[in-house]
This record gives sequence, C-alpha cells and structure tokens, in this order.
Amino acid sequence: MTTIFSVIEAETASLRQKTAIIDAGERITYGELLAAAGMIAAELGRRGVDRFHRIGLLCDDSIDYVAVSLAILSLGSVIVPVSPEQAPEEIEALVTRIDLDFLVAEQRLRGEGEELPRALFRARSFTLQRRAAATPCAEYFTVNPAFIRFSSGTTGASKGVVLSHEAIVARTDAADRGLRVTQDDTVLWVLSMSFHFVVTILLFLRRGATIVICGRDLPHALIDGIRTHHGTFIYASPLHYSLLAAATEVDATDFRTVRMAVSTAMKLPATTAADFTARFGLELAEAYGIIEVGLPFVRLGNVDKKGSVGRPLPGYELRIDNRDNSGVGDILIRGKGMLDAYYSPWQGRATVLLDGWFATGDLGRIDDDGFLFIVGRKKDVINFVGMKIFSQEVEEVINRFPGVAESLVYPVPHDRFGELPAAKVVLSGVDGGDTLETALQRFCYQHLSRYKVPKLFEFVDELPKTASGKLKRS
Repeated sequence: MTTIFSVIEAETASLRQKTAIIDAGERITYGELLAAAGMIAAELGRRGVDRFHRIGLLCDDSIDYVAVSLAILSLGSVIVPVSPEQAPEEIEALVTRIDLDFLVAEQRLRGEGEELPRALFRARSFTLQRRAAATPCAEYFTVNPAFIRFSSGTTGASKGVVLSHEAIVARTDAADRGLRVTQDDTVLWVLSMSFHFVVTILLFLRRGATIVICGRDLPHALIDGIRTHHGTFIYASPLHYSLLAAATEVDATDFRTVRMAVSTAMKLPATTAADFTARFGLELAEAYGIIEVGLPFVRLGNVDKKGSVGRPLPGYELRIDNRDNSGVGDILIRGKGMLDAYYSPWQGRATVLLDGWFATGDLGRIDDDGFLFIVGRKKDVINFVGMKIFSQEVEEVINRFPGVAESLVYPVPHDRFGELPAAKVVLSGVDGGDTLETALQRFCYQHLSRYKVPKLFEFVDELPKTASGKLKRS
C-alpha cells in the first residue's frame, strides 16, 4: 500500500538529522518526527484504528499536529481535519455529518474519550474518542483515501472532498513545478493547518524543507521568523502581507533572504500588493488554489500582469466556458491530483468531473498571453437589470478608500431592477456617518460604472467569516 507517509519517509532518508519543524523555539528533526509518528501510529493501532477508518483531528497548529497527521496517514487511515476556530456546534455538525470512526483531539479543546499516553507528544495532551460509524459506500474502499477535507463553507454546505494518497503525491509534484521547494528552504508558516496542509505542509516535508510555525502573535512572530530563522519562503494570506506592510519595525533589509512570498486563500487586493512591494521591494506571487484541484496557478514574476494568478502550471489545463461579450465566463480546470470523490453525499470522480474537467464555480477571463484573471464567484454575481456586477470588483474599490478595513458587497432583491448592490463596510481609525457614506459613494462613482456602485452602505464592526478567515457569503 502506497501512502504519502511512505513517500516522505523515502524522500527524506538522507535528511534524518536535519531540522524539520521549529515551533515556539522547539526543534524536531526529520528522524525524530518520523519516529514520533511511528510511536503514535502504534498506539492508535493498539486501540483499534485501522486502514480506511475516518479519523477526525482537532488540534492547534504544532509539531504534534504534524506528527499525529503523519501517524494517521501511515496507518492508511483517513484524516478529517477539524478546525479549533470553528464554533462547538459547527464542530459537532461536522463530526456527525462525516460519521467519524474516531476523533483524536487536543484534550483542552475536547476532553471526551480515552486519554492517550502523554509521553507520545511534545507539548499537548490528547484523547481518542470512539464513535459508532456506518460503513461507507463500496467505492470509498477502492480509492486509497487519505484525506476528507471540508471546504471553508463560504457559500454553503460543503460536500467533503476525498483525496487519495496518489492524488496528494500527484498534486504536490505539480505544485512544486511552480514553488520549487528544496531542503535549503526555511518556510514561515502562518496559515491554519486545518485548511492548508495537503499541497503545502506535505510538499515541504517531501522536499526536506524546514517549517517554522509562527503562531498567532502576528505580525511579530512572522517578523521574528524572518529575522531569527532567515526565512526563505512565505506562504500566507493577503491579511498577513497587509500587516507586514504596515509594521514600522521591519524594513527591506529583513527580507533579503526571502526568495518567494506567496499570497493565497483569497484574492490579493491591488493595494496590498502595491504597499508590500513599495516597502520591501519584493513582488508577491499570487496563487490560486482549489481543494478539489490542488494549486494549478501561481503568478511568478510578470509584474506587468498584476491582478492575474498567472498561466496554468505544467500539468494543468484551463478553459473558459459560457463567455460573455467581455470574455468573462466559467473557469474549468483539468490536471494532476484531482479529487477522487465527494463524501457526503458520495459522488465519485466520474460523476463530479466532465471528461476530467472540474467546474470551479469561479468566473474569469484569459488575456491574449494566456494569463488568468479571476473576476469572482459565480454565486456572487449581482444581476442588475440583466447587467452583471461582480462583488469582488466592487469590494476592491471600496477597500481602497481611506479608513476602510474591509467590505462585503451583496445583492438586495428589487421588484424593478432585479437586484441592487449593497455593501457592509468595516472602518479602521475613522468614524462612520452620512458625510463619510457620501464621500465613499462619490469615490465609488469615480472608479466604477454607475450601476455597480452600492445603493446602500452599512458601517459594521465586523464581517462574518469562516473558520479559515474567508468572508461568509450567502
């Protein structure tokens, strides 16, 4: 049985003494990490965990998170990541819906179940909760499953993406055609492992890189990672780069070791990209990742193509269907490491994909040089008298207005016009009111077609977010 664990074990055979992970000053080598995973796997096996079992993992980002993940994968069991950022009722709904066989949880997060030996872990206590699970459909047992990953739920209920060990190997290979990770890289990690693990952490481990878990004290922990550990590779969201650009205690000299800074998880605002480059002289590489597909796009260089996610990486194909007069249409992708199925309800790859193509649900256009520009989600299109308004396009303009931290543009039903655009706006350092609303609306009229300008602005303290930090849209 091939597993991604056995692949990592083989590919790092000559690197057993090299540091694999640094977490709050603690280091663990590749040899120690693999040995820890082996001991955890042996204990889980003694308690009944076996191949094909679905194992929920509820844990903060840490060396222990990686070790437990590798242990589960080595057994041929299936990881179902459960984010600590989710509300208790959301966690319970996920645990029930996926019908877990076991739940491995950090004890302080969920204490139910049998306590696992404390000596197996670096800095945490864990419990193992047995659950009465139903038997999955027959096709489940044919795909060599490794992960069932629920998406962040930005637009509705997720189906649970099933990824096999073979798909993970294929998509990490494909992603590395753009990222080109080596054992000389020191990766600064700030994202949630519950949502970003398969094509990133597992790739970094395959290539023998050192991963520095920067924690939640941002941007200070990230700055410390750059200065203390001489980070060469940053994989973060636009929010993190915005915090860095605003930090007065860091300058361009601190980034002299950084060879690549990848922006992912959400669209990179033009202002964030410009501010970061102006401060540090480093161009952000915008990535377009999809849990069903992998990481098919990373814009590398090409400063004249700002706003684009680049051309497809080798191994991927792109097409745009149902184009309108401006060339905007549905984004479809085909390539390496595609999903094997949706779990709940079960839909096999042959049902989900059309001749190998995956319909992303995103809208975009391709320019004459083959670069993809993403306009927004298909579900986020506002229909104003038959004219399309893309929420993200309007949000980008609103977010450029001085004093605006973030915004959410949404449709309001209207008898005559179909839908009107409206906006919720979070301010930073300024007070709202009629005067500000008028100024903001005037600013939008200067940068948008009149029909795209929101007809209602509402100033709010915060916007609803998913556990992975994306805006919740309904």
